[in-house]
Amino acid sequence: MTSPVPAAAKRIVVLISGSGSNLQAIIDAVNAGRINGKIEMVISNKDDAYGLERARQADIPGCVIRHTDYSDRDSFDQALIAEIDSHSPDLVILAGFMRIFTPEFVNRYSDRMLNIHPSLLPKYKGLNTHQRAIEDGEARHGCTVHFVTEELDGGPLAVQAAVDILPDDTADSLQQRVHTQEHKIYPLAVEWFCNDRLQLVSGQVQLDGSSLDSQGYQFTE
Repeated sequence: MTSPVPAAAKRIVVLISGSGSNLQAIIDAVNAGRINGKIEMVISNKDDAYGLERARQADIPGCVIRHTDYSDRDSFDQALIAEIDSHSPDLVILAGFMRIFTPEFVNRYSDRMLNIHPSLLPKYKGLNTHQRAIEDGEARHGCTVHFVTEELDGGPLAVQAAVDILPDDTADSLQQRVHTQEHKIYPLAVEWFCNDRLQLVSGQVQLDGSSLDSQGYQFTE
């Protein structure tokens, strides 16, 4: 009986705008051998993004494409596309990349681009998710890895992790606990994708060939 042929290592490009804590979690998972892939390039739209330093420390190439250097969103996206495509990626990861894409950009990578959002989507799309959840009296909050579509924070859900909202929580304390979960489920989703376990097929997220429900895989410790 022959053993199954392992999946080829995937080529990954990561887009960041800030500190890159989720980037670091993914770098750590790659270095630990959990993720069957290689980060070929880290791209930031900001010169001072600390994620570029994280990439440098991990001997990963990094570059800056400033959105302020372009007159409109389309020309900026075209510059991004040119850089991304030069690395022939199997997967594009958004790790705190704070720009809204044109439909052309999204459609180009529609089945191979992941994002993480700090809420239990479809609740609390957009910004200030932690404060909004507290103000609404929610019992639970969390984070979601999803495939990216033209709808902001509206793509098919892959993995979610929830935390309880405590009576004395502030937005900052809640954010810290959500970040802990982000650093677990984002590498997990990337691991599954790079092993050909997680796929987007005709708009439906599949794990190991079976369709997930609309909320995605529910991660628990």
